[in-house]
Amino acid sequence: MGDNGLLVQYFNANTPADQTLWTQAVKDAPVLKKMGATAVWFPPATKAARGKDDVGYATYDLYDLGEFNQKGSVATKYGTKEEYLAAIKAMKAAGIDVYADVAVRQKLGADKIEAVSANDFNGRPGPQMIGNKRTVGALSKFTFPGRKSKYSKFKWNWQHFEKIDWKQDEFRQRVIELAGMDPEKAAKEFSKYDYIIGSELDLYNQEVYDELMNWAAWYETMTGVDGFRFQEAEYVPGWFIKDFSLAAAHAEKSKVDIEAEQDVKAADGSDGAVDGSSTDNGGADEPKNIFVVGDFWHWNKDYLNGYIDSTEGKAAMFDVPLHFNFHDCSYDEGDYDLSRLLDGSLMMSNPTKAVTFVDNHESQPGGILESDVREWFKPLAYAIILLREQGYPCLFMGDYQGIAAVKVKSKKTILNKLLKLRKKYAYGVQHDYFDHPDGGGFTREGDAEHPDSGLAVIMSDGVGGTKRMYVGRQYAGCHFADVMGNAKYDIKIDDEGCGEFYVNRQGVAVWIKKGCKL
Repeated sequence: MGDNGLLVQYFNANTPADQTLWTQAVKDAPVLKKMGATAVWFPPATKAARGKDDVGYATYDLYDLGEFNQKGSVATKYGTKEEYLAAIKAMKAAGIDVYADVAVRQKLGADKIEAVSANDFNGRPGPQMIGNKRTVGALSKFTFPGRKSKYSKFKWNWQHFEKIDWKQDEFRQRVIELAGMDPEKAAKEFSKYDYIIGSELDLYNQEVYDELMNWAAWYETMTGVDGFRFQEAEYVPGWFIKDFSLAAAHAEKSKVDIEAEQDVKAADGSDGAVDGSSTDNGGADEPKNIFVVGDFWHWNKDYLNGYIDSTEGKAAMFDVPLHFNFHDCSYDEGDYDLSRLLDGSLMMSNPTKAVTFVDNHESQPGGILESDVREWFKPLAYAIILLREQGYPCLFMGDYQGIAAVKVKSKKTILNKLLKLRKKYAYGVQHDYFDHPDGGGFTREGDAEHPDSGLAVIMSDGVGGTKRMYVGRQYAGCHFADVMGNAKYDIKIDDEGCGEFYVNRQGVAVWIKKGCKL
């Protein structure tokens, strides 16, 4: 994550299907660097069932990154393979890591129908078997004729799947069980019958396991990405994510990595030669440090921490409980108990494995898991994830740029202030003051490595007011000023290192030493 690392989600649910995202990313790499981004999360680059019109999670061919004429196009929604690799190279040249979004559990857009013996199941309350086993037509044969076995000769058939949500002979959706999968076993392995997408792979099948491990190494070698975001991690056993990350970590250094290193060296005025012992992967004989974050949409931290344990600590998790706290507070219009805002979050229970966020492509208005945070509360929420010590914050570009299609306003001005505060002042020991139902805050004392660092954050979902907070005795006698435009006067820090900090109604104020610049 680096010093005050920042992850940026570089897409939203309404990103246009114009095949320009990768080329735009090349242009935006310096912009993201200036924002303080240390990593970027790209959407799925693999060819999906609806080709250039598909968001990417309906996985068709994992080896097609916009290279082959399949599903009606060469390009994906975001561009071609060459453009994708160029975007990764540009980010790396800017010193920004790249995380790839992957959906490995399901496949859609099968090339052929197979006759299979299967059981019908109801999803809710489920699983409940309907009728006797019988032969049905299943969309389960994947041959990838457009790729012609380049990169992999593996072909998928019904034996590689646990279940499927479509019976072709009846032209309707209903979960059907394949290959004798026991419903009880499936439930124990995070696989749910009430939410099935396409054909779900049997990750316990040795052929499936081997092919996906081979793909992990291929993807890393081809692209040089620095990490992965796992879609619907609750459907993927923790041991699989652990093994997947290790397979990627031990892959060879990619051409993208090497070229990016050359660009960086050239920018530094060196000859551009590449040292085989680069810190990217610690040398030819050492595994690369691969970051993995799971998308597990559950509000209970115990479920998330249990999943992290099941990966043997290889995966971080998005802090969904904290997001729901933000959502609830934003809709309660001052009736929420702000002293409980951080309760039940990964930020507090497992901070080194918590990827914190306010909204994303799933929670945004119109998203598949719509649970958006209302506009008035987003400055407060972003102040929490960007300025606190705990957690690895993920900034949603949908919030930064705005999403006109669903009336999400750009918060670029406010977010730029918070991002500058994070880079320059959000350091040192933290003190929490979430002790009142209508207002709370925290302070950072600063450290020696960042001159004049340290700050005080105070927020209110109600009428506003003041709170006495400690910022450090080193600031005794100094004046502090709010840089968010919330408070119009300065305050003086007393001899004990405390100040009476103010915030207006339903707002957030961030106080730093007067005279310091953003």
